[in-house]
Amino acid sequence: MKDWSEYKVKNKIKTAGYFIKRLKDNGFVVFKMFNAYNKSDPRRWTVLVDPGVTSVYITCFTNKDEKGDVLFEFDDGGNNFNKGFYLKTDSIEVVVNLLLEKGINNNANDNPFSSIK
Repeated sequence: MKDWSEYKVKNKIKTAGYFIKRLKDNGFVVFKMFNAYNKSDPRRWTVLVDPGVTSVYITCFTNKDEKGDVLFEFDDGGNNFNKGFYLKTDSIEVVVNLLLEKGINNNANDNPFSSIK
């Protein structure tokens, strides 16, 4: 029997495509950075939000501490997020609000890497 984490899930916060689309829908410039982690590694994918400005790496973890957990690590070198900052949520709105509260730019026109110019 396959492990549940091997199944593809669409339209869930732990799916990179869904996560990226929802952030872009909210005005953020987002690059998919990496998703080729080892199966035994709890990391699933990493994206870069607001590249060239605040440059926040967000890494999705599944089953890190216990089975079924989904955690997001935010890393910007300690500028807006403390090192080792994790967020446990099932809501993309919580992620969007956290980024906005921390002053992360969601105006694509202000980002040098935006395709919207």
